[in-house]
Amino acid sequence: MRILIVEDEERLARNIASVLRDAASFAVDVSLDGEDGRHMVMTNDYDLVILDLMLPKVDGLSILKDMRAKQLATPVLVLTARDDTTDVIRGLNLGCDDYLTKPFDMGELVARCKALIRRAHGRPSALLTVGPLTINTLTREVRFNGKAFFLPAMEYRLLEYMAMRAGEVVRKTDILEHLYDFNSERYSNVVEVYISALRRRFDPNLPHKLIRTLRGHGYVLSAEAHSPRKGGAGS
Repeated sequence: MRILIVEDEERLARNIASVLRDAASFAVDVSLDGEDGRHMVMTNDYDLVILDLMLPKVDGLSILKDMRAKQLATPVLVLTARDDTTDVIRGLNLGCDDYLTKPFDMGELVARCKALIRRAHGRPSALLTVGPLTINTLTREVRFNGKAFFLPAMEYRLLEYMAMRAGEVVRKTDILEHLYDFNSERYSNVVEVYISALRRRFDPNLPHKLIRTLRGHGYVLSAEAHSPRKGGAGS
């Protein structure tokens, strides 16, 4: 999952980014002013935006208004140091999904971010289940046929994203956009490498893969992949 933080207090922004990378294995981009933040949110596909209200150049409420005017449904968590509830009410009316008042607890921030992303994908529970696969998004523990796995960060990030979109065809470009932040190096074959690693872990001997390849379209993670069928495309 990929998050954008738009926050002009650089130390706070970097601290939030560090916590989200370490505690939740998110890819995180940081913008320190409203003008740059608005450009980033309009040109990249994020799973969540953490948005301060008091920003230089362009304020947070204007960014939120522009997002919703462009029909961007990306969840938005507003951060505000203001005591006046008027700004919070305006933010909610403009389409923000949740808010936190500074100072806040980082653990609460992480929990709210995870909940907003799950709800955006129609997955309100912290436990994702796809056939014999379960993912605890709170602990990052993965179970397959009852056996526990703790995956390296990138494998976990890919599997969680696929599980959030279980049953959908997920394009390679979507995976690259949601797994890597702006500064990461993206190699052309990296998706195939991680898909292969997950297959080796979970279903090397099964006739139908947990994650199927639909050539020319993308990948599908689904429980149905374990039911043998004739004439199926992909592998």
